[in-house]
Amino acid sequence: MGKPNTRHGDSLSDAVSLHSNIGEGSTIAPYVDEDAPEIDINDLPPNYSDAVESSEAAPMLAPGHGVNNTPRPLDLDAKVVIDQNSGAQAWVARSAEDPAALETYIRRLAVIPPRPYVKLIGTHRETTRDRKDKQETNIVTDFNVTVELTPYLFADAQYRTSWSQLRTVDGSEKVHRGTIRAKRDAASHQGIEAGTDPRPTLQEWCHRFAASPAALKCFTFRRQMVGFDKDGVKRRLEELVRRTNYRGQLSVQFITQDAQIHLYNDTKINRWRLTPWIRWLFILTLTFLFSWPYLLLRTKRWEVAVAEWPFSRVDEFGNKEYVSISEEQWYNMWAQAICRAVLEKRQTLLDQSDLRRAHEPGPVFNTGNTNVDGALGLFQAGVHAMNEVNRQLGWGGDC
Repeated sequence: MGKPNTRHGDSLSDAVSLHSNIGEGSTIAPYVDEDAPEIDINDLPPNYSDAVESSEAAPMLAPGHGVNNTPRPLDLDAKVVIDQNSGAQAWVARSAEDPAALETYIRRLAVIPPRPYVKLIGTHRETTRDRKDKQETNIVTDFNVTVELTPYLFADAQYRTSWSQLRTVDGSEKVHRGTIRAKRDAASHQGIEAGTDPRPTLQEWCHRFAASPAALKCFTFRRQMVGFDKDGVKRRLEELVRRTNYRGQLSVQFITQDAQIHLYNDTKINRWRLTPWIRWLFILTLTFLFSWPYLLLRTKRWEVAVAEWPFSRVDEFGNKEYVSISEEQWYNMWAQAICRAVLEKRQTLLDQSDLRRAHEPGPVFNTGNTNVDGALGLFQAGVHAMNEVNRQLGWGGDC
Protein backbone atom coordinates (compact mmCIF):
# COMPACT_ATOMS: atom_id res chain seq x y z
CA MET A 1 0.00 0.00 0.00
CA GLY A 2 2.97 2.24 -0.48
CA LYS A 3 3.58 4.72 -3.24
CA PRO A 4 2.93 3.17 -6.66
CA ASN A 5 5.73 2.61 -9.10
CA THR A 6 4.14 4.78 -11.74
CA ARG A 7 5.20 8.05 -13.24
CA HIS A 8 2.90 11.02 -13.71
CA GLY A 9 2.41 10.20 -17.34
CA ASP A 10 1.47 6.56 -16.65
CA SER A 11 -1.39 7.22 -14.25
CA LEU A 12 -4.63 9.05 -14.66
CA SER A 13 -4.26 12.80 -14.86
CA ASP A 14 -4.64 14.83 -11.69
CA ALA A 15 -7.12 17.11 -13.50
CA VAL A 16 -9.71 14.87 -15.11
CA SER A 17 -12.77 16.26 -16.86
CA LEU A 18 -15.80 14.40 -15.57
CA HIS A 19 -18.11 15.45 -18.41
CA SER A 20 -16.72 16.23 -21.82
CA ASN A 21 -19.88 17.43 -23.54
CA ILE A 22 -20.16 21.19 -23.67
CA GLY A 23 -23.70 22.53 -23.68
CA GLU A 24 -25.10 25.38 -25.63
CA GLY A 25 -25.55 28.62 -23.71
CA SER A 26 -29.25 29.30 -23.16
CA THR A 27 -30.92 32.69 -23.12
CA ILE A 28 -33.55 34.17 -20.86
CA ALA A 29 -36.26 36.77 -20.71
CA PRO A 30 -34.94 40.09 -19.44
CA TYR A 31 -36.18 41.70 -16.27
CA VAL A 32 -33.89 44.69 -16.01
CA ASP A 33 -31.36 44.57 -18.80
CA GLU A 34 -33.07 45.18 -22.13
CA ASP A 35 -30.03 43.85 -23.99
CA ALA A 36 -30.27 40.41 -22.41
CA PRO A 37 -31.32 37.59 -24.77
CA GLU A 38 -34.81 36.16 -24.46
CA ILE A 39 -35.96 32.73 -23.35
CA ASP A 40 -39.33 31.19 -22.73
CA ILE A 41 -40.19 30.56 -19.07
CA ASN A 42 -41.07 26.99 -20.01
CA ASP A 43 -37.48 26.45 -21.16
CA LEU A 44 -36.00 27.14 -17.74
CA PRO A 45 -33.74 24.42 -16.33
CA PRO A 46 -35.50 22.09 -13.88
CA ASN A 47 -34.79 21.99 -10.18
CA TYR A 48 -31.79 19.79 -9.51
CA SER A 49 -33.80 17.36 -7.35
CA ASP A 50 -36.45 17.05 -10.07
CA ALA A 51 -33.81 16.43 -12.70
CA VAL A 52 -32.22 13.70 -10.58
CA GLU A 53 -35.58 11.98 -10.07
CA SER A 54 -36.55 12.14 -13.74
CA SER A 55 -33.14 11.07 -15.07
CA GLU A 56 -33.29 7.50 -13.78
CA ALA A 57 -34.46 6.32 -17.21
CA ALA A 58 -32.24 8.72 -19.14
CA PRO A 59 -29.07 7.49 -20.86
CA MET A 60 -25.85 8.21 -19.01
CA LEU A 61 -23.01 10.23 -20.49
CA ALA A 62 -20.44 7.65 -19.56
CA PRO A 63 -20.38 4.23 -17.89
CA GLY A 64 -20.39 4.36 -14.13
CA HIS A 65 -21.89 7.84 -13.85
CA GLY A 66 -24.67 6.94 -11.46
CA VAL A 67 -27.37 9.52 -10.87
CA ASN A 68 -29.48 8.26 -8.01
CA ASN A 69 -26.81 6.02 -6.48
CA THR A 70 -25.10 8.05 -3.79
CA PRO A 71 -21.71 6.39 -3.16
CA ARG A 72 -21.36 4.55 0.13
CA PRO A 73 -18.52 2.51 1.63
CA LEU A 74 -18.36 -1.14 0.63
CA ASP A 75 -17.82 -2.28 4.22
CA LEU A 76 -20.90 -3.73 5.88
CA ASP A 77 -19.82 -2.30 9.25
CA ALA A 78 -18.90 1.14 7.88
CA LYS A 79 -20.18 4.19 9.74
CA VAL A 80 -21.63 7.11 7.75
CA VAL A 81 -22.72 10.34 9.42
CA ILE A 82 -24.41 13.14 7.45
CA ASP A 83 -24.69 16.67 8.82
CA GLN A 84 -28.32 17.73 8.40
CA ASN A 85 -27.42 21.42 8.04
CA SER A 86 -24.47 21.40 5.66
CA GLY A 87 -24.87 17.98 4.01
CA ALA A 88 -21.23 17.18 4.82
CA GLN A 89 -20.52 13.47 5.22
CA ALA A 90 -18.13 11.60 7.48
CA TRP A 91 -17.20 7.98 6.77
CA VAL A 92 -15.39 5.51 8.97
CA ALA A 93 -14.50 2.53 6.79
CA ARG A 94 -11.74 -0.03 6.65
CA SER A 95 -11.82 0.07 2.84
CA ALA A 96 -10.76 3.74 2.93
CA GLU A 97 -7.22 2.50 3.63
CA ASP A 98 -7.21 0.52 0.39
CA PRO A 99 -5.68 2.90 -2.21
CA ALA A 100 -7.71 1.51 -5.12
CA ALA A 101 -10.99 1.63 -3.17
CA LEU A 102 -10.26 5.15 -1.91
CA GLU A 103 -9.57 6.41 -5.42
CA THR A 104 -12.79 4.77 -6.65
CA TYR A 105 -14.78 6.47 -3.88
CA ILE A 106 -13.35 9.88 -4.75
CA ARG A 107 -14.05 9.52 -8.46
CA ARG A 108 -17.61 8.39 -7.81
CA LEU A 109 -18.20 11.25 -5.38
CA ALA A 110 -16.79 13.74 -7.90
CA VAL A 111 -19.69 13.27 -10.36
CA ILE A 112 -22.17 14.55 -7.76
CA PRO A 113 -22.39 18.36 -7.78
CA PRO A 114 -22.15 20.72 -4.82
CA ARG A 115 -25.40 22.45 -3.86
CA PRO A 116 -24.71 26.22 -3.95
CA TYR A 117 -27.41 28.64 -2.77
CA VAL A 118 -27.93 32.39 -2.66
CA LYS A 119 -29.64 33.42 0.58
CA LEU A 120 -31.09 36.85 1.36
CA ILE A 121 -31.90 37.53 5.01
CA GLY A 122 -33.47 40.73 6.31
CA THR A 123 -33.73 41.44 10.04
CA HIS A 124 -34.50 44.33 12.36
CA ARG A 125 -34.42 44.97 16.12
CA GLU A 126 -37.71 45.27 17.94
CA THR A 127 -37.77 46.71 21.45
CA THR A 128 -40.70 45.86 23.71
CA ARG A 129 -41.53 46.14 27.42
CA ASP A 130 -42.54 43.23 29.61
CA ARG A 131 -44.96 43.25 32.53
CA LYS A 132 -42.27 44.59 34.82
CA ASP A 133 -41.70 47.51 32.46
CA LYS A 134 -38.27 46.19 31.46
CA GLN A 135 -37.09 46.64 27.92
CA GLU A 136 -36.40 43.59 25.79
CA THR A 137 -34.75 43.75 22.40
CA ASN A 138 -35.44 40.93 19.97
CA ILE A 139 -34.16 40.23 16.48
CA VAL A 140 -37.07 39.86 14.07
CA THR A 141 -36.57 38.17 10.69
CA ASP A 142 -38.40 40.08 7.98
CA PHE A 143 -37.61 37.66 5.16
CA ASN A 144 -35.36 34.69 4.44
CA VAL A 145 -35.32 33.95 0.71
CA THR A 146 -33.10 31.30 -0.89
CA VAL A 147 -32.43 30.40 -4.52
CA GLU A 148 -30.50 27.29 -5.56
CA LEU A 149 -27.77 27.62 -8.19
CA THR A 150 -27.16 23.91 -8.83
CA PRO A 151 -29.22 23.68 -12.06
CA TYR A 152 -27.00 26.31 -13.68
CA LEU A 153 -23.89 24.16 -13.24
CA PHE A 154 -25.21 21.87 -15.98
CA ALA A 155 -25.59 22.44 -19.69
CA ASP A 156 -28.25 19.72 -19.43
CA ALA A 157 -29.23 18.74 -15.87
CA GLN A 158 -31.23 15.70 -16.95
CA TYR A 159 -28.30 14.16 -18.82
CA ARG A 160 -25.68 15.45 -16.37
CA THR A 161 -23.72 17.43 -18.97
CA SER A 162 -21.31 19.76 -17.20
CA TRP A 163 -17.76 21.09 -17.21
CA SER A 164 -16.84 19.56 -13.85
CA GLN A 165 -13.24 18.55 -13.29
CA LEU A 166 -11.49 16.48 -10.63
CA ARG A 167 -8.04 17.74 -9.70
CA THR A 168 -5.43 17.56 -6.97
CA VAL A 169 -4.07 20.62 -5.22
CA ASP A 170 -0.95 22.38 -6.42
CA GLY A 171 1.94 23.45 -4.27
CA SER A 172 0.79 27.04 -3.79
CA GLU A 173 -2.45 26.04 -2.02
CA LYS A 174 -2.33 26.03 1.76
CA VAL A 175 -3.98 22.75 2.73
CA HIS A 176 -3.37 19.68 4.88
CA ARG A 177 -1.03 17.25 3.11
CA GLY A 178 -0.89 14.41 5.60
CA THR A 179 -0.11 16.94 8.31
CA ILE A 180 -1.69 18.41 11.41
CA ARG A 181 -1.44 21.98 10.12
CA ALA A 182 -2.24 23.30 6.66
CA LYS A 183 0.82 24.22 4.64
CA ARG A 184 2.14 24.86 1.16
CA ASP A 185 4.45 22.50 -0.71
CA ALA A 186 7.86 24.15 -0.98
CA ALA A 187 9.09 21.44 -3.36
CA SER A 188 6.59 22.54 -6.01
CA HIS A 189 8.66 25.63 -6.87
CA GLN A 190 11.66 23.45 -7.69
CA GLY A 191 9.55 21.29 -9.99
CA ILE A 192 8.15 24.31 -11.81
CA GLU A 193 11.66 25.69 -12.37
CA ALA A 194 12.70 22.31 -13.77
CA GLY A 195 9.80 22.37 -16.24
CA THR A 196 7.91 19.44 -14.72
CA ASP A 197 4.61 19.17 -12.90
CA PRO A 198 5.46 18.22 -9.30
CA ARG A 199 1.81 17.83 -8.33
CA PRO A 200 1.05 14.25 -7.21
CA THR A 201 -1.86 12.52 -8.89
CA LEU A 202 -4.95 11.33 -7.05
CA GLN A 203 -3.61 7.78 -7.22
CA GLU A 204 -0.37 8.82 -5.53
CA TRP A 205 -2.20 10.72 -2.77
CA CYS A 206 -4.39 7.69 -2.09
CA HIS A 207 -1.29 5.52 -1.72
CA ARG A 208 0.34 8.07 0.60
CA PHE A 209 -2.79 8.11 2.77
CA ALA A 210 -2.92 4.33 2.94
CA ALA A 211 0.81 4.01 3.68
CA SER A 212 0.80 6.56 6.49
CA PRO A 213 1.48 4.98 9.90
CA ALA A 214 -0.66 7.61 11.68
CA ALA A 215 -3.12 6.10 14.17
CA LEU A 216 -5.80 8.68 13.30
CA LYS A 217 -6.09 10.00 9.76
CA CYS A 218 -8.70 11.64 7.57
CA PHE A 219 -8.90 12.10 3.78
CA THR A 220 -11.17 15.05 2.89
CA PHE A 221 -12.72 15.41 -0.55
CA ARG A 222 -14.15 18.82 -1.51
CA ARG A 223 -16.66 20.03 -4.08
CA GLN A 224 -16.87 23.69 -5.09
CA MET A 225 -18.47 25.98 -7.64
CA VAL A 226 -15.98 28.16 -9.52
CA GLY A 227 -16.29 30.95 -12.07
CA PHE A 228 -19.23 32.68 -10.38
CA ASP A 229 -19.08 36.44 -9.75
CA LYS A 230 -20.29 36.47 -6.15
CA ASP A 231 -19.38 40.11 -5.54
CA GLY A 232 -21.27 41.32 -8.59
CA VAL A 233 -24.38 39.28 -7.84
CA LYS A 234 -24.31 40.32 -4.18
CA ARG A 235 -24.14 43.99 -5.15
CA ARG A 236 -27.07 43.66 -7.57
CA LEU A 237 -29.23 41.82 -5.02
CA GLU A 238 -28.50 44.39 -2.32
CA GLU A 239 -29.52 47.17 -4.71
CA LEU A 240 -32.68 45.25 -5.60
CA VAL A 241 -33.79 44.93 -1.98
CA ARG A 242 -32.87 48.50 -1.08
CA ARG A 243 -34.99 49.75 -3.97
CA THR A 244 -38.02 48.41 -2.06
CA ASN A 245 -37.06 50.99 0.60
CA TYR A 246 -36.12 48.28 3.07
CA ARG A 247 -34.37 49.83 6.10
CA GLY A 248 -33.38 46.77 8.10
CA GLN A 249 -30.18 44.75 8.26
CA LEU A 250 -29.64 42.93 4.96
CA SER A 251 -27.36 39.96 4.51
CA VAL A 252 -26.67 38.27 1.17
CA GLN A 253 -24.94 34.94 1.71
CA PHE A 254 -23.54 32.27 -0.58
CA ILE A 255 -23.66 28.86 1.05
CA THR A 256 -22.77 25.45 -0.33
CA GLN A 257 -24.22 22.16 0.84
CA ASP A 258 -22.79 18.70 0.14
CA ALA A 259 -19.38 20.33 -0.16
CA GLN A 260 -17.20 17.95 1.88
CA ILE A 261 -16.78 14.24 2.54
CA HIS A 262 -14.39 13.16 5.29
CA LEU A 263 -13.07 9.59 5.07
CA TYR A 264 -11.57 8.35 8.35
CA ASN A 265 -9.57 5.19 8.91
CA ASP A 266 -11.43 2.58 10.94
CA THR A 267 -10.45 2.93 14.59
CA LYS A 268 -12.49 3.00 17.79
CA ILE A 269 -11.56 6.62 18.45
CA ASN A 270 -12.76 7.71 15.00
CA ARG A 271 -16.04 5.85 15.55
CA TRP A 272 -16.47 7.44 18.97
CA ARG A 273 -15.79 10.96 17.66
CA LEU A 274 -18.73 10.57 15.26
CA THR A 275 -21.18 9.03 17.75
CA PRO A 276 -23.71 11.70 18.86
CA TRP A 277 -24.32 10.53 22.43
CA ILE A 278 -20.58 10.26 23.09
CA ARG A 279 -20.02 13.75 21.76
CA TRP A 280 -22.80 15.12 23.97
CA LEU A 281 -21.36 13.28 26.95
CA PHE A 282 -18.00 14.94 26.42
CA ILE A 283 -19.65 18.35 26.03
CA LEU A 284 -21.82 18.06 29.14
CA THR A 285 -18.97 16.78 31.29
CA LEU A 286 -16.57 19.39 29.83
CA THR A 287 -14.08 16.64 28.98
CA PHE A 288 -14.08 17.98 25.42
CA LEU A 289 -11.58 20.54 26.75
CA PHE A 290 -9.07 17.69 26.81
CA SER A 291 -10.38 15.46 24.00
CA TRP A 292 -10.55 18.20 21.37
CA PRO A 293 -6.84 19.16 21.58
CA TYR A 294 -5.95 15.46 21.62
CA LEU A 295 -7.91 14.76 18.41
CA LEU A 296 -6.60 17.93 16.78
CA LEU A 297 -2.98 17.06 17.43
CA ARG A 298 -3.24 13.32 16.73
CA THR A 299 -5.23 13.37 13.48
CA LYS A 300 -3.26 13.62 10.23
CA ARG A 301 -5.35 15.14 7.46
CA TRP A 302 -5.26 15.12 3.67
CA GLU A 303 -7.24 17.83 1.82
CA VAL A 304 -5.78 17.25 -1.62
CA ALA A 305 -8.68 16.25 -3.91
CA VAL A 306 -11.11 18.85 -5.28
CA ALA A 307 -13.99 18.58 -7.75
CA GLU A 308 -14.53 21.94 -9.44
CA TRP A 309 -17.88 22.74 -11.03
CA PRO A 310 -17.49 25.81 -13.28
CA PHE A 311 -20.32 28.29 -13.64
CA SER A 312 -18.09 29.91 -16.25
CA ARG A 313 -14.58 29.62 -17.64
CA VAL A 314 -12.18 31.53 -19.88
CA ASP A 315 -11.38 30.01 -23.26
CA GLU A 316 -8.03 29.99 -25.02
CA PHE A 317 -8.77 33.41 -26.56
CA GLY A 318 -9.48 35.04 -23.20
CA ASN A 319 -13.24 35.13 -23.68
CA LYS A 320 -15.56 34.18 -20.84
CA GLU A 321 -18.03 31.40 -21.62
CA TYR A 322 -20.83 29.97 -19.50
CA VAL A 323 -21.98 26.41 -19.05
CA SER A 324 -25.65 27.51 -19.06
CA ILE A 325 -26.38 31.20 -18.37
CA SER A 326 -24.43 34.24 -17.18
CA GLU A 327 -24.77 36.00 -13.83
CA GLU A 328 -26.55 38.88 -15.56
CA GLN A 329 -29.03 36.51 -17.15
CA TRP A 330 -29.57 34.74 -13.85
CA TYR A 331 -30.28 38.06 -12.15
CA ASN A 332 -32.69 39.16 -14.85
CA MET A 333 -34.47 35.83 -14.54
CA TRP A 334 -34.84 35.80 -10.76
CA ALA A 335 -34.93 39.48 -9.74
CA GLN A 336 -38.69 39.86 -9.99
CA ALA A 337 -39.39 36.64 -8.07
CA ILE A 338 -36.90 37.59 -5.35
CA CYS A 339 -38.30 41.11 -5.05
CA ARG A 340 -41.82 39.74 -4.76
CA ALA A 341 -40.82 37.21 -2.10
CA VAL A 342 -39.03 39.93 -0.11
CA LEU A 343 -42.07 42.22 -0.15
CA GLU A 344 -44.29 39.30 0.87
CA LYS A 345 -41.89 38.64 3.78
CA ARG A 346 -41.49 35.01 2.87
CA GLN A 347 -39.07 32.56 4.46
CA THR A 348 -38.67 29.88 1.85
CA LEU A 349 -36.64 28.30 -0.94
CA LEU A 350 -37.86 29.67 -4.27
CA ASP A 351 -38.50 27.26 -7.12
CA GLN A 352 -39.85 27.30 -10.67
CA SER A 353 -43.41 27.87 -9.52
CA ASP A 354 -42.33 31.13 -7.85
CA LEU A 355 -40.46 32.11 -10.99
CA ARG A 356 -43.48 31.54 -13.20
CA ARG A 357 -45.80 33.30 -10.76
CA ALA A 358 -43.57 36.38 -10.74
CA HIS A 359 -43.68 36.67 -14.54
CA GLU A 360 -47.41 36.01 -14.90
CA PRO A 361 -50.21 38.57 -14.50
CA GLY A 362 -52.22 38.56 -11.28
CA PRO A 363 -54.84 35.84 -10.91
CA VAL A 364 -58.42 36.44 -11.99
CA PHE A 365 -60.85 35.00 -9.44
CA ASN A 366 -63.84 33.17 -10.85
CA THR A 367 -65.47 31.09 -8.10
CA GLY A 368 -68.95 31.49 -9.49
CA ASN A 369 -69.95 33.79 -6.66
CA THR A 370 -69.58 37.47 -7.45
CA ASN A 371 -69.41 38.43 -3.77
CA VAL A 372 -66.57 36.00 -3.11
CA ASP A 373 -64.73 37.09 -6.26
CA GLY A 374 -65.08 40.71 -5.21
CA ALA A 375 -63.77 39.99 -1.71
CA LEU A 376 -60.75 38.10 -3.05
CA GLY A 377 -60.01 40.86 -5.53
CA LEU A 378 -60.29 43.45 -2.76
CA PHE A 379 -57.90 41.46 -0.58
CA GLN A 380 -55.37 41.20 -3.42
CA ALA A 381 -55.64 44.94 -4.08
CA GLY A 382 -55.03 45.57 -0.37
CA VAL A 383 -51.85 43.49 -0.42
CA HIS A 384 -50.56 45.39 -3.45
CA ALA A 385 -51.42 48.67 -1.74
CA MET A 386 -49.50 47.69 1.41
CA ASN A 387 -46.46 46.74 -0.68
CA GLU A 388 -46.62 50.08 -2.47
CA VAL A 389 -46.85 51.94 0.84
CA ASN A 390 -43.78 50.06 2.04
CA ARG A 391 -41.92 51.14 -1.08
CA GLN A 392 -42.83 54.78 -0.48
CA LEU A 393 -42.47 55.10 3.30
CA GLY A 394 -39.89 52.45 4.08
CA TRP A 395 -40.18 49.25 6.06
CA GLY A 396 -38.15 46.89 8.21
CA GLY A 397 -36.48 49.56 10.33
CA ASP A 398 -35.67 49.11 14.04
CA CYS A 399 -38.53 49.92 16.34
